[in-house]
Amino acid sequence: MSIQTTTTANVVLPQTTREIQLAARPTGAPTAAHFALVERPLAELADGQILVRNTWMSVDPYMRGRMDDRPSYIAPFQLGEALEGSAVGEVIVSRADGIAVGSTVSHFAGWREYAVLDAAAVTPIDTTLAAAHHYLGALGTTGLTAYAALTDVARVNPGDTVFISAAAGAVGSVAGQLAKAFGAAKVIGSAGGPAKTRLLLDEFGFDAAIDYRAGDLAGQLAAAAPAGIDVYLDSVGGEHLRVAVEAIRPKGRIALVGAISGYNGDSAEPGPDLFKAATREVSLRGMLVNSYFPIFGEYIGKAADWLADGTIRTTETVYEGLEQAPAAFLGVLSGANTGKMLVRLG
Repeated sequence: MSIQTTTTANVVLPQTTREIQLAARPTGAPTAAHFALVERPLAELADGQILVRNTWMSVDPYMRGRMDDRPSYIAPFQLGEALEGSAVGEVIVSRADGIAVGSTVSHFAGWREYAVLDAAAVTPIDTTLAAAHHYLGALGTTGLTAYAALTDVARVNPGDTVFISAAAGAVGSVAGQLAKAFGAAKVIGSAGGPAKTRLLLDEFGFDAAIDYRAGDLAGQLAAAAPAGIDVYLDSVGGEHLRVAVEAIRPKGRIALVGAISGYNGDSAEPGPDLFKAATREVSLRGMLVNSYFPIFGEYIGKAADWLADGTIRTTETVYEGLEQAPAAFLGVLSGANTGKMLVRLG
């Protein structure tokens, strides 16, 4: 097995990496005190492994659940260990056939500057199709979530009225644009504050925008969709889900992709009127994006074309440097981001 490196007279391979570890488990909303920036030695590479210098990492709402030590669909983060999440980076050492030094890969060992990874744990990405950071957003799991939600979980049909919560976020902004591309007659987005609702209309092509912070969510939705809605993509839970069930028409479809309004709570928020959903023959279906990984490659091909031709437009909120990753994560939980929340590492 040959070893490829980028070592030259001017390049010295790292012996250590900085990483963000879970310092304590939160009760309620997390704070900066729950994270620790730690420097630790890098492991020696074995055959079949690569060393990646991370350039971008993602922070996502689902990570809040992994901070708790309780059973879920994904294992909790461990105290005193690095957090995990989607990242992209450059291969600087390779002991793996088929993965060249200098190539760009995506993986799930974010929250650190360098990562030693098995070749099977990374996916090479084509940066001629789109810039690397798009593989954490529109071409990443957030984009795939929006696509799967609206093509399988709660399929959008031509002529539908579609309601999107967290519409100025990473999933919601892509979902709204895809709904239009799939033939929806009207797409309504909910976001927090006038700047975000204006962005939905001016940048992402939504037909109507609701400012949930202005109050009377039900009244605002009724004004935007007086005849009701056919499809609802739920990333919020709580009041948004209750209002959507009240507004949905017979045989409507609801995709349950998140519930950020309750991530910091000790108990679940009141649910929707399920009797009303039943009598209207409404489908409420949850989804995990990893169930759709078999179509990831197919989706990336389509989404790259949509980015190129303007079907999908994106915006990002970017924090600079690993030390800012906790602040970025806390920001996404509070709705401080517009579009995808990213951390640029180098």
